[in-house]
Amino acid sequence: MPRMAQRDVSLILMRQLASGLAVPTFIVDASGDMLFFNEPAEQLLGQRFDEAGDVRGVDRARVFSVREEDGQPVTQTREPLEVAMRERRAVHRRVIVRGLDGVDHNVEVMSFPLLGAGGGVIGGVAMFWERKSQQ
Repeated sequence: MPRMAQRDVSLILMRQLASGLAVPTFIVDASGDMLFFNEPAEQLLGQRFDEAGDVRGVDRARVFSVREEDGQPVTQTREPLEVAMRERRAVHRRVIVRGLDGVDHNVEVMSFPLLGAGGGVIGGVAMFWERKSQQ
């Protein structure tokens, strides 16, 4: 758990919770840097978390190639986790994610901010699942 060292206990607990969830879950810190994604997320993202390496917030949408439904790249200002943390609210979107294995997935994503004891944003969570065609 080296990426979680020196982290707010809430982020550590969220990672522990995400480890046991059946829904793909992705966790970032307040800067948007990737902290963790669980085993179900590995299937859609095309790589094991332990093999993914560090992914900075500014690179996240590019590394995972997140695109709008029309195929245009999702800008950082519209990326669901960024919006959720900036606006301190839950965000639901449909996007296309190209995993690190090169496979595209049409997904629904629900992102929400994580707030610390003082009420400040300490991170964010994205839970996502593959959409069936024509839904």
